[in-house]
Amino acid sequence: MEDIILVDVNDNEIGKIEKLEAHKKPLLHRAFSVFLYDNGKLLIQKRAKNKYHSGGLWANSCCSHPRHNLTFEESVKQRVKFELGIDNINFCEIGTFVYLTKFNENLFEYEYDHVLFSKYSGNVNFNKDEIEEIKWIDVKDLEKGLIINPQKYASWFIICAPMFLKYIKDNNL
Repeated sequence: MEDIILVDVNDNEIGKIEKLEAHKKPLLHRAFSVFLYDNGKLLIQKRAKNKYHSGGLWANSCCSHPRHNLTFEESVKQRVKFELGIDNINFCEIGTFVYLTKFNENLFEYEYDHVLFSKYSGNVNFNKDEIEEIKWIDVKDLEKGLIINPQKYASWFIICAPMFLKYIKDNNL
């Protein structure tokens, strides 16, 4: 069982719950979305088809939930290593948002999501149980794709990708 952190609308911790249970109710819980960036390109992943939601859709480099028994930073680093095989990234938070997506009558995503940025240019050894495919996408191609084919992207990615795009533009990256 994977316990995740329940929060209020101000991101104050109010409890913990098993991950799937939070997605069935829906209950607001803490999450993170990592953007790995290198020289005009973003690493995106196509979620494995067997994921219980959003399988086969493109999303940011890594996304998950912090665990109640780890610090936020430990949770992020652990998940990036698990999904992408990358050790010791250094990241900064570039924004937060709350969203609710209804996948079906019994499955929701209701998250207080922390958007994280890191420069990264090393190897990626992705976990094939979690990820079907990865690619480094040019930022201009990403902008076009989000407009032309939004149905190919996970619901949270459509919300947080503009935060990432604004951050790299504002910081001349």
